[in-house]
Amino acid sequence: MIKTIVPAELNEKKDKLRIMDQTLLPNEEKWLELDDPESIWEAIKMLRVRGAPAIGIAAAIGLYVCSLRSQAGNVFEFGKEFEKIKDYLATSRPTAVNLFWALNRMTDRFHREKNKSIDEIKWALLDEAEKILSEDQAMCRAIGRHGLSLLKSEMGLLTYCNAGGLATSGLGTALAPIYLGCEKGYNFKVFSCETRPLLQGSRLTAYELDKAGVDVTIICDNMVSQVMKEGKIDAVLVGCDRVAANGDSANKIGTSGIAILAWEYGIPMYILGPTSTIDLDTPTGADIKIELRGEDEIGNSFGRRTAPEGVKAYNPAFDVTDAKYITAIITDRGIVKPPYTKTLMELFG
Repeated sequence: MIKTIVPAELNEKKDKLRIMDQTLLPNEEKWLELDDPESIWEAIKMLRVRGAPAIGIAAAIGLYVCSLRSQAGNVFEFGKEFEKIKDYLATSRPTAVNLFWALNRMTDRFHREKNKSIDEIKWALLDEAEKILSEDQAMCRAIGRHGLSLLKSEMGLLTYCNAGGLATSGLGTALAPIYLGCEKGYNFKVFSCETRPLLQGSRLTAYELDKAGVDVTIICDNMVSQVMKEGKIDAVLVGCDRVAANGDSANKIGTSGIAILAWEYGIPMYILGPTSTIDLDTPTGADIKIELRGEDEIGNSFGRRTAPEGVKAYNPAFDVTDAKYITAIITDRGIVKPPYTKTLMELFG
């Protein structure tokens, strides 16, 4: 069985959030142990931990370990501290719905336990954080099984950004069918786009696929059309940070362009993610808040200036792929196809 990295988890003592610093990959594997709101907020904001599911897991565990530091004398004061930390962590990344989903789930658990002692509440928060982690691992495997049912051996697969083990807690979302297929000897040929400006595709996806023994080739983002034209791509598999009620899907900036190219070349475009990423309270993609990041990520990435000093840069972290370009949305509960306004609602009963 293929082994993948778990990028966000509890340490052995269960008193700190343990993450792999993904800003240092692929050149260095460094693990951090964090237990204060400021360092956890910074780790999420600065992409030391990234990927919608992994952000949610890190936030849930982070909220728990921060609560351990409380010296509150009663549950009311403890609750005020808890809410303050939750609200602070929620400001780290605005687009990924999993962040808010996980924090809200921890809050719901707190309120269910609020008539108990502080120590009992802390144990309940630990239990909820561990459930979020283990459930994500199960969801990744379910997404992989559903996704693999749409693929055939020897296929050429294109993926973008990183939606593998490094972005979740196990097999990943978009990479899960690839890992399960390789376990069965499907011999996929994977093309991983670099993913400008932070190169998550070449630094992270290629790193973890190569480490797992998967046949992976890196291409620049602007090579997608040519590679598709040459007939090397049979399907596109990408993750998502938020799916609106009409099927519009937010993912790493550049995904929308790939979807349009796939549509033009008649290549199926699959969005893969857990049901927690589907936000029925967001009617369309136009209602998704897009995170804007610093200009230096474009003009001075990785400590080396690649644009003239003082020239402005516009750096949205995500774009929205219109539902009409999406062949199917693959979730842990099954495969959803158009019309998404109907089928996504049915998915939730």
